[in-house]
Amino acid sequence: QVQLVESGGGLVQAGGSLRLSCAASGNMFSINDMDWYRQAPGKQRELVATITMRGDTNYADFVKGRFTVSRDNAKKTVYLQMNSLKPEDTAVYYCKANVVEIYFYPPRDYWGQGTQVTVSS
Repeated sequence: QVQLVESGGGLVQAGGSLRLSCAASGNMFSINDMDWYRQAPGKQRELVATITMRGDTNYADFVKGRFTVSRDNAKKTVYLQMNSLKPEDTAVYYCKANVVEIYFYPPRDYWGQGTQVTVSS
């Protein structure tokens, strides 16, 4: 069974920075895309950033220029560097990984448990 564990959330003032990490563990052959999502109270979960296995990235417009996604394939870990944080970035942040557990089998999506990010004004 694959598990994703996030860390790095917390409370920060507006304009500050945080770095989130998400480490995958368990038996797996490879990890395709790794994504960061967020969900604010009363709102739907939304995609923040995506990074492919080879490192291609894509960002939601509301974080472009402020957030940077990266990954270390050897460590099976994805990161989200968040700079110039705003109160509207307050949310629970989740990582998702598209995992090939057994070679030639279809990949499956796994989610982390989420980490709270709170930005005070």
